[in-house]
Amino acid sequence: MHHVVVAGAGPVGLFLANELALSGCSVLVLERDRDPAPPLKAFPLGLRGLNAGSAETFYRRGLLETVAKASGVNAERLGADPEAIEAPAPRELSHFAGMTLDPAGIDTASLPFRLPGPAMEGFMTSLEAVTAVLAEQASALGVEIVRGVPVTAVSQDGEGVAATAGGRRYRARWLVGCDGGHSAVRRLAGFDFVGTEPLLTGYVAKVTFADPGRLPLGFNLTANGMYLRTPLEGHLGMMDFDGGAFDRSRPLTRDHLQTVLRRVSGTDVTLEEVHLASSFTDRAMQATTYRKGRVLLAGDAAHIHSPLGGQGLNLGIGDAMNLGWKLAATVRGHAPEDLLDSYTGERHPVGAGVLDWSRAQVATMRPGPHAPALRRLVGDLMSTPDGTTHVYRSTSGLFHHYDLGGEHPLIGRSAPDFHFAEDGTHLGELLRQGQGIALDFTADGALREAARRWEGRIRYAAGPARDNLGLAAVLVRPDGVVAWASGGTPDRDAFQQAAARWFGTPEN
Repeated sequence: MHHVVVAGAGPVGLFLANELALSGCSVLVLERDRDPAPPLKAFPLGLRGLNAGSAETFYRRGLLETVAKASGVNAERLGADPEAIEAPAPRELSHFAGMTLDPAGIDTASLPFRLPGPAMEGFMTSLEAVTAVLAEQASALGVEIVRGVPVTAVSQDGEGVAATAGGRRYRARWLVGCDGGHSAVRRLAGFDFVGTEPLLTGYVAKVTFADPGRLPLGFNLTANGMYLRTPLEGHLGMMDFDGGAFDRSRPLTRDHLQTVLRRVSGTDVTLEEVHLASSFTDRAMQATTYRKGRVLLAGDAAHIHSPLGGQGLNLGIGDAMNLGWKLAATVRGHAPEDLLDSYTGERHPVGAGVLDWSRAQVATMRPGPHAPALRRLVGDLMSTPDGTTHVYRSTSGLFHHYDLGGEHPLIGRSAPDFHFAEDGTHLGELLRQGQGIALDFTADGALREAARRWEGRIRYAAGPARDNLGLAAVLVRPDGVVAWASGGTPDRDAFQQAAARWFGTPEN
């Protein structure tokens, strides 16, 4: 019997499987599709954006350079100058409702606790590239992947959970559904899935235009919807505000796509050929809890929304990073009693925020007599320093705050990439093994003996930092979130209380 069965071999399921295997868990991944690289995951339809938070996550597991290379990106451009003292201003900024904003308008002084490091920017990738890297890593860590076996039944008891897939019954101590927006695990395990119904049918397609010059590049909002042309040859996106009526209801023919494009664009543009096409809606739904007994959900299985702003993949990677170490600690038997429940407590509000961000964009883009006035107003507000900074903070993935208690404002936030002065080691490098990190910037090693009580769970690192941001010591969870911080002489008792809360009873 495996420790964990993960349903779904997409980026979220594979990232989670890697996190679990990194901590010594035996993991089986069940994937309904036989083909590990279907055309819809490749460029251009598989095009996705990894935000700065996801780049930071891959960096913390030693995968950033590999993912960047697979995506055709030079990883060096994602980081700060190695000699930089201060974090550079962001170079990239997501759009809001098709309105592009200038990153030069970001008020960098209002972005707290940033330090220069190798992961400062997001980048464009594809589902195919990310999945291939994670699958290779999973194989190296001993994860077993079975393809072509859709999950058809789920049951659980006090000792474990069983998933039937491909006519075979697989039993494990835990099951995690990472099987997408139409999750079988979510449905079979009885999770409530609530939210709002769609206003539109969206399309992404790879086509050949007879007259591409009739459609300008970029986002184009019109009186009847929106269309998008990217520099990728033949890449087309459209949004048709039909209440989501067409999605998955009929074949995506050339005639239908051309009719929608002509109506939305207001031109008589001609599509010579449709090579590949897919549809979606802005249906925004979320599981009311991410855990039912021994079954958990992550990624699109836990929440769905429109792809506007490119938050879906990033939200799912964040789920997997948050859940992985908590579930592994539970499997190993040293997790605090409520550790696994903190997964829903921390990630559900983040998911709800992304759903609202998606709904707000759709509402701003929705055609109607008042739409131009609304878009002008929103555009003016977004273009102010406060508005531009708000968009960056909301979409970069760097500024989520979990309410973990504690007085220091850094607690519950992603840890800055502290840089040790003596050997040049970055915090991100210390996190690669999936352990917690006790950073002690004092000269006397004040927390050395206390940290050793959690040996194997917490790694101790001491020495002066190039910039300690006025801190004497910091306890960082395996997901890179600050669990405790001290600005003065480190309080050994306070450190031990925080360590016990997140890492369980010490060994001695």
